[in-house]
Amino acid sequence: MALRHVRSHGAASGATRPLPHVRSHGARLRDHMAPAPVGHNLAMEEVFGTVLFAVVIVASVVAVVTLAMSRDAYREIGRGGLDMERRRPSAPAAPSSPAERDAEIRQMLQARNERRARRGHAPLDVDAEVARLTSARGRAEVDPALREEVREMVRARNARRARRGQPPLDVEVEMERQLRDLG
Repeated sequence: MALRHVRSHGAASGATRPLPHVRSHGARLRDHMAPAPVGHNLAMEEVFGTVLFAVVIVASVVAVVTLAMSRDAYREIGRGGLDMERRRPSAPAAPSSPAERDAEIRQMLQARNERRARRGHAPLDVDAEVARLTSARGRAEVDPALREEVREMVRARNARRARRGQPPLDVEVEMERQLRDLG
């Protein structure tokens, strides 16, 4: 703390003495900014340990519950739309009888004719279209490239069967069955 000095009266040597009640402006500002003395808050120190352990225990319980609830989520990580293990919805069931199939084809053709009429096009003969689509001749017209691909598939199947020691399938009969199943 800087104290001002004043000259003593009657001193021949010019000595000075400090005046304790007079201080510089900077010293007064420092006194106002100084923190108030802080004592220890013993009640808070006693409770701190209990609060700390309670928070740790509650957080542990929440972590265990969250882990138990998220087991399925961890199994799904990395799986996308191309996942081989994902169950795919089954295809809609095919009509159980040819009459039901023909009725569904007729219904779709009638809806198509209604759309054509709204656009101003001439409607098609529904009965002729049903007959064309369901005739044996209509199904027999298979693209030659598709026929060759199915033949190669049957040959590959026969090669696998031969490696397993099973009898081979008749290529033409199996090829016709596959084409019939394709529709």
